Amino acid sequence: MKRKKIYNPQSNETTNERKIFGGNPTGIFELNDIKYQWAYNLWEMMLNNTWFPKEVDMTRDVNDYKHLTDPEKSAYDKVLAQLIFMDSLQTNNIIDNLNPFITSPEINLILVRQAFEEALHSQSYAVMVDSISTNSEEIYALWRRDMRLKSKNDAIAKVYDELSVNPSDENIVKAMFANQILEGIYFYSGFAYIYTLARSDKMLGSAQMIRFIQRDEVTHLLLFQNMINSTKKDRPELFTKELEDDVYQMFRDAVKLESQWGQYITEGQILGLTDDIIEQYIQHLADKRLHAVGMKKIYNVENPIKWVDNFSQFNNQKTNFFEGNVTNYSKGSLDLDDF
Repeated sequence: MKRKKIYNPQSNETTNERKIFGGNPTGIFELNDIKYQWAYNLWEMMLNNTWFPKEVDMTRDVNDYKHLTDPEKSAYDKVLAQLIFMDSLQTNNIIDNLNPFITSPEINLILVRQAFEEALHSQSYAVMVDSISTNSEEIYALWRRDMRLKSKNDAIAKVYDELSVNPSDENIVKAMFANQILEGIYFYSGFAYIYTLARSDKMLGSAQMIRFIQRDEVTHLLLFQNMINSTKKDRPELFTKELEDDVYQMFRDAVKLESQWGQYITEGQILGLTDDIIEQYIQHLADKRLHAVGMKKIYNVENPIKWVDNFSQFNNQKTNFFEGNVTNYSKGSLDLDDF
């Protein structure tokens, strides 16, 4: 597997011959002639979702943070440190590690946009850290001192490293699943914790920031789920029993890792997030992600914290419960029938 040429005038590849990877593109973006319509729909949605971190008022969080309990502060700092790592990883991974092998122009567009959004999320975390921390360097350096955090980071990065070392067809497919897992599982115990604070009327600015970030992550999740499903149609020979077994193991490992992380950051001291609830919630998410790509569920459990969904949704002309202002979020609604 070689990286695509950025300019390839010798190519005579037709639209129908186009592949997500392993194709032979000219390098020209002919966006009036596309193969994957879902990709262009998603591109337009991502553009409509544009937002900027400084739009979020963090004023109240400064005082709220001072009055958090020690366990609440510790969990908040660890959540931020973990989120900082994942969006830093994704910004580089998407551009340097994955996009060079993607040969569908309409999907190249989305990956570039995703990388921009991951970088924007990094700025969001910087705003959050600067707002609440007296020493921002402590949070940014936490991954060096907290071995549980570093161990999780190392595990997440491993699959991406395998792609960079051995860019085979199989490893590209595995990287798609790894991205689905990152966007659809690894962020979520941290998100749930921030929403739990907001449910108790604490750190509402932080929760609002996470809502914007999560809305972006949903589109990223849709991207990789559709890439997987489209690759299944175009190149079914890649989805062997051995590959599926590896993918199921990836999900089991991810559930274990994220459940243990969620239990570690909350330490059994955050009201509404017991160890069992965290584990069941992550298992529920894994089943949803597997189902979305046509694979069997592993755990068959219900969502134990359905109220989290209420904290993460934008609705048209809905009062923003954090600020009490009516805001039109119709541009950010997700119509899954388009994908």
